Amino acid sequence: MTYMRRAISLANLALGSTSPNPAVGAVVVKEGDIVGEGFTQPAGGSHAEIIALKQAGRRAEDATMYVTLEPCNHYGKTPPCTEAIITSGIREVVVSIPDPNTSVIGGGMARLSDSGIGTNMGDETGRVERQLEAWLKFVRTGSPFVTAKFAMSMDGKIATRTGDSKWVTGDKARWYAHQLRSISDAVMVGVGTVIADDPKLTARDEHGHPSSIQPLRVIVDSKQRTPPNAKMWSEPGETYIASSTEKNAAANSRTKVDLPALLQYLAAERDVASILVEGGGSLLGSLFDQGLIDKVVAIIAPTIIGGSEAVTAVAGLGAGTMREALSLQNVKRKNLGRDIAIIGYC
Repeated sequence: MTYMRRAISLANLALGSTSPNPAVGAVVVKEGDIVGEGFTQPAGGSHAEIIALKQAGRRAEDATMYVTLEPCNHYGKTPPCTEAIITSGIREVVVSIPDPNTSVIGGGMARLSDSGIGTNMGDETGRVERQLEAWLKFVRTGSPFVTAKFAMSMDGKIATRTGDSKWVTGDKARWYAHQLRSISDAVMVGVGTVIADDPKLTARDEHGHPSSIQPLRVIVDSKQRTPPNAKMWSEPGETYIASSTEKNAAANSRTKVDLPALLQYLAAERDVASILVEGGGSLLGSLFDQGLIDKVVAIIAPTIIGGSEAVTAVAGLGAGTMREALSLQNVKRKNLGRDIAIIGYC
């Protein structure tokens, strides 16, 4: 494993716990030995570089630092990492990708270079860009990165005609779903899913224990039908109910939730950079119809459910012609026991 890949593996430990900051990993190397390591702490805590430098101590002098993202050069909740690097006596800094934040971009590397520290950019760029894909979109656009995740049979059903859905996929696939939750800032479902399945919507480890940091639960519930005795209310973490208060005169009922506005609210007011949408079909259909999905994780079980009235994974208006159908890009496959995950980008 290269030193930068070690830094990437450290950054993985911070995914889902650092927003609005990025998950960054840093490694300090001296004479071929790793003398300091660190990863970003939750917002307000130390950055990866600071932790790695503290662990290295005096051994940081004349050492090389490998860090996945350009060090910050501005004051926020914490002092600039560049100043700590300069003071430590680090001889060279190797960075994977520049920080697109307008308060940082290029400034961190320039500050280090002006101080006589050697700087190199571009090691393992592709890996780090994929690792930080949600945060990069969040910083560049102000909008969260939205992943649609659903588990279905080979014929595209997520439940039988009677509504039974436990379980479409196996244990490995369900554990993978919890891993996806743990690296997301929020988990979103429609109220129909809450009523039908009564899910806990928590991130859990392989033993079923809740993770120490939980994603925000977002329930899209235009008519405020969320049951007061739903299981999620007794689970750790916070729940946000997104509803509409405007009256639809024609139907004399509440209008649907404005999904683009909801995403903007979650990003601007809740620092949500990544959202995992787990259903149901109506919510996923609306998000796809409005072009609000960035990534798809479809877990397919080798099972045929059948039935014209069985529930499908994605509803909504859908494509009128095959030419209009969404074709995923950069598709890859992941084996999950007897199930298969198809992962691609919109």
